[in-house]
Amino acid sequence: MAGSGDEKCERRRRSVSSHSDHNRERRRQDDRKEDHYSSSRRRDDNHRSSRRDSSRRRSSRSPRQRTDRSDRDRRQRRDRSNSADDRRRHRHRSHRHRDTRHEDKGRSSRRHRDARSRSRSHSPRRSPSPPRALERSGPLPSQSDAFTDVAHPSDAPAPEKQKPNFNSTGRLAAESNTVQVEGTPGGIVLKYHEPPEARKPPPKEAWRMYVFKGKDLLETVELGERSCWLFGREQMVVDFPIEHPSCSKQHAVLQFRFVEKRNEFGDRIGKVKPYLLDIESANGSSLNGETIPAGRYIEVMDKDVIRFGLSSREYVLMLPPS
Repeated sequence: MAGSGDEKCERRRRSVSSHSDHNRERRRQDDRKEDHYSSSRRRDDNHRSSRRDSSRRRSSRSPRQRTDRSDRDRRQRRDRSNSADDRRRHRHRSHRHRDTRHEDKGRSSRRHRDARSRSRSHSPRRSPSPPRALERSGPLPSQSDAFTDVAHPSDAPAPEKQKPNFNSTGRLAAESNTVQVEGTPGGIVLKYHEPPEARKPPPKEAWRMYVFKGKDLLETVELGERSCWLFGREQMVVDFPIEHPSCSKQHAVLQFRFVEKRNEFGDRIGKVKPYLLDIESANGSSLNGETIPAGRYIEVMDKDVIRFGLSSREYVLMLPPS
């Protein structure tokens, strides 16, 4: 309880001190107002006295002095008005100069922005030109004629639609006949492809080929090893290389084919026979001294003589004696 009493005393002392401070502040403000009123009253009194003195002095001047003084005052007022006009004119000129400078600055900034936008855009967009009106020399057609033309077109025949073509292009055959060889980009395409009736000769018919140059026998080749023999200068793909420059890279082919025939009783008799085919070579091939047509199978008999191009070598096909 003692503590609460002390707090009450403290609050009372604070309130008393604040009240006294407030009174003191009010008294100080009143003193200030009084001083202000007295100083303003003194100024008014001085002003009144000065005016009375000036009027007294003016009344005491002579007419000539009063005229000179009025002229001087008039000149001063005119000078002040002229100086005011000059200041106003100068201010107006400065404002105009400032506006012109801002306008020039705005124009330059706009030009800079336009140049920057033009440099950013690679292809400036152009506004599309308005469509030009169609020029006609005569009058417009009537509406009925126009609709009649649309409803009944001219009797011109429609273009014939292109029909599908299912023929072979030879692309697959070329890819299947391509031989990949090192050092040759894309490989070497074979010009000849064996037919379905290709067969090897039977062992009982051991066909042989004898290579002569003049009267000299150069080589003997057993033909029963394979069903097709390719002749030419392309040593990478041919079966029997030819070195004469008049021969083509893929000159001709000797193909064994199984061929069926009917006898006088109507029975089918099949037999494997050799055929010579020239693959459209530059100088052709000859059989027994006669040039054979290109791209056709020509049957080769026993002891027939074959020559390729302008080469002097002779290739003789023979069957062994029975």
